[in-house]
Amino acid sequence: MRVGVPKEIKDHEDRVGLIPESVRELVERGHTVLVQRGAGVGAGHSDDAYEKAGATLVDGADAVFSGADLIVKIKEPLAVERAKLRRGQTLFTYLHLAPDPVQARELLASGVTAIAYETVTAPDGTLPLLTPMSEVAGRLAPQAGAMCLERPHGGRGVLLAGVAGVPPAEVVVLGGGVVGVNAALIASGMGADVTVLDRNPEALRRIAARFGSRVRTVFSTRGTIDTMCRRADLVIGAVLVPGATAPRLVTAETVRAMKAGAVIVDVAIDQGGCCETSRPTTHSQPTYVVDDVVHYCVTNMPGAVARTATFAINNVTLPFVLALADKGTARALAEDVHLRAGLNVHDGRITHPAVARALDLPCLPVAEALAIMRS
Repeated sequence: MRVGVPKEIKDHEDRVGLIPESVRELVERGHTVLVQRGAGVGAGHSDDAYEKAGATLVDGADAVFSGADLIVKIKEPLAVERAKLRRGQTLFTYLHLAPDPVQARELLASGVTAIAYETVTAPDGTLPLLTPMSEVAGRLAPQAGAMCLERPHGGRGVLLAGVAGVPPAEVVVLGGGVVGVNAALIASGMGADVTVLDRNPEALRRIAARFGSRVRTVFSTRGTIDTMCRRADLVIGAVLVPGATAPRLVTAETVRAMKAGAVIVDVAIDQGGCCETSRPTTHSQPTYVVDDVVHYCVTNMPGAVARTATFAINNVTLPFVLALADKGTARALAEDVHLRAGLNVHDGRITHPAVARALDLPCLPVAEALAIMRS
């Protein structure tokens, strides 16, 4: 199979779909890997390293998209990339379609088969291709929040850890999943006063057992969210409903009642955000202010630590990339129920129920999509 790795073009996105070591494994299995020149430089991987691994270096994205059967990326294709996709081609990347009807519509029009990292499952019900980036984003969130709390960045001028005689910042984490646990780990390690809210009692028990008195846990209701956000210096949105639009937990009214100079870091922004006042931002312009509250809503937070993040994502995507290349898309999906859960788009139709509901579009059952692939 011909596998293509284009250079990411999203703002300050330096991660890359395949590292040289992953390329080498594909080449040794007889596949051709087309890598756009410069694709890995931001993550510390030179063109020379790709050549030594057996990649075929090409100039420009057009050569990758036109020459490859399987496109391996990191972020969702932007409009200029979507225009290059075609029927019969497979795209394997993060998509986050639920809050992005324009992307969905153009993927449908292209006829491409699109498999989303974020909905691939594991036997234990977890999301193995989302987990490492959730870990990275969760650990970055307190760092971003700490910076935004500084006065030069519009914040209250509060030090997350406090100092002797001065209390630390109050950090509220909405969601006790992978992002939330990692955010709590770093925020508590930085010396902040941390509270995690979740509706799952088992998640709260796990957090309490792990962190003890360093992190408080509170059952999440509309009332407790409102109360805790009003008190917080930093709110970290860390909720996830796989494939679906993130629930709006923080109302505009709650934001208006928050402290002037408080900060919201909405890690859920990839799925639409969990605050009514959230809207996507970039690393170039990461923040904006609503009702004196600083909002940090960067949609590709792990791109800031591209080298770490690239290794982390390649560690988990490589087995699936090898399966797709070795077996072809139809057989790989048919033989792996967990990879099959990642199928979001095929033959101009949505194939993931949660995505279809979010976009108010009909859903083609995966079994029917597989039948179409084989026909």
